[in-house]
Amino acid sequence: MRILVTGAAGFIGFHTSMYLLERGDDVVGIDNLNDYYDVGLKKARLEILNAYSNFRFSRLDIEDNEAVSSLFKSCIPQRIVHLAAQAGVRYSIENPRAYIDTNIVGFLNILEGCRNHGTEHLVYASSSSVYGANTALPFDVQHHVDHPVSLYGATKKSNELMAHAYADLYRIPVTGLRFFTVYGPWGRPDMAPFIFTRKILAGDTIDVFNHGKHARDFTYIDDIVEGVVRTLDQPAVANPHWRGNTPDPGSSTAPYRVYNIGNNNSVELMYFIECIEKSTGMAANKNFLPMQAGDVLETFANVDDLTSAVGFKPSTPIELGIDRLVEWYREFYRV
Repeated sequence: MRILVTGAAGFIGFHTSMYLLERGDDVVGIDNLNDYYDVGLKKARLEILNAYSNFRFSRLDIEDNEAVSSLFKSCIPQRIVHLAAQAGVRYSIENPRAYIDTNIVGFLNILEGCRNHGTEHLVYASSSSVYGANTALPFDVQHHVDHPVSLYGATKKSNELMAHAYADLYRIPVTGLRFFTVYGPWGRPDMAPFIFTRKILAGDTIDVFNHGKHARDFTYIDDIVEGVVRTLDQPAVANPHWRGNTPDPGSSTAPYRVYNIGNNNSVELMYFIECIEKSTGMAANKNFLPMQAGDVLETFANVDDLTSAVGFKPSTPIELGIDRLVEWYREFYRV
């Protein structure tokens, strides 16, 4: 297939593109290569992708409607994996407009491209952040998600609403995937798994927020990619049993679906740090701090709907995933 991957130089976009290229798909990747984190890491990922003859890259901003429209006209993708976004809960407090520009305006441009060019299936990245103030665990796509605690989470919830509107109006098959704390080789330097690994290996002090009393559903990158591609290969369809008087939030009479992708296992932050210490052979110097604005105490994904739909359930043990992350980090940064 001819597949457009937005955010192809990003963490998940890179791994997803690799998977698709290896199985023989033609991949058109786009990314704006912004400096939210190390551009050198993004370029290193792209260097690997560019070695494939079935990969083509364009540097552009998805909020640039004219550029996105021209891209769709030139490549007419059959299916799309939309991963480009302004990421980060904490950064959304510092720079809220970046989230509106990229996550809302940019997503609208992608939806318009789908509408105008007959896209077979749009799979897009949502986030566990949509659950916001919810405390009922595990998080389930049947739960209502109307109380975001960060602008980032609000933009991802908005994406789900926008996708449903386009699915209903134009019968575009759309699937939203709520990712839960993704980690692994080539990971994002702004996320805790990467930060902890870097600082522990360097002998620096790590900041541990909420005095380490957080818990997260850490999900290994290979599991995320497997879920993304399996979902991509199965375009969303209408739910014939959906009723407006008892609405199912995860489906619709439109070709619209939402799934969680998580490890279905909540891991305490202190144990996660212990695993990195064991893998590196080094003890962490910890600076315990209060909880940060926009943070939540715990995430934990119910993935039953994903498993029923595509026959897959993430299962990589945290210990194995961390070993692979540390091994990659040592090799890439020559530590």
